Amino acid sequence: MSVSASDGEDDPRIVTIKEKIRVVPDFPKPGIMFQDITTLLLEPVAFKNTIDLFVERYKDRNIAVVAGIEARGFIFGPPIALAIGAKFVPLRKPKKLPGEVISEEYVLEYGSDCLEMHVGAVEQSECALVVDDLVATGGTLCAAVNLLERAGAEVVECACVIEVPDLKGREKLKGKPLYILVEAH
Repeated sequence: MSVSASDGEDDPRIVTIKEKIRVVPDFPKPGIMFQDITTLLLEPVAFKNTIDLFVERYKDRNIAVVAGIEARGFIFGPPIALAIGAKFVPLRKPKKLPGEVISEEYVLEYGSDCLEMHVGAVEQSECALVVDDLVATGGTLCAAVNLLERAGAEVVECACVIEVPDLKGREKLKGKPLYILVEAH
């Protein structure tokens, strides 16, 4: 299931957000149209609109955990967590967290990677939201969901600023709801 902020009424904030995302051709390699959110972050109104749209969606959903995927999920996740009264849990690349961690390996189109989270960061049955800047092939989001659910959380939704629908990443989520603000084509 995929829901887009632009599915409903036309919200002028969505247009502003989309306009502020820079597309960089052939980065980091030929054929990739990189969706650069750093230009969005340079515009305080557009950045605030981005956070506000997520907060409006999640403020009354009893979410206890906002889990942000390294690294750009760390930009959007904490302000959402603060605004909705949830804790922020960083999902990091290997060997970045001190102490005991739980890990989830996943396959990428060019190899494999891993996400880690502190043991005890989430409690049994806590409602969780996974946040990242972009969903492309869906491997990282799927790994985040698996990691949180193995630790006992109930992931209620994934939220991304951008979706690249041609890469069919939502299909890897096996029906887990995905909320996006803009689509990249």
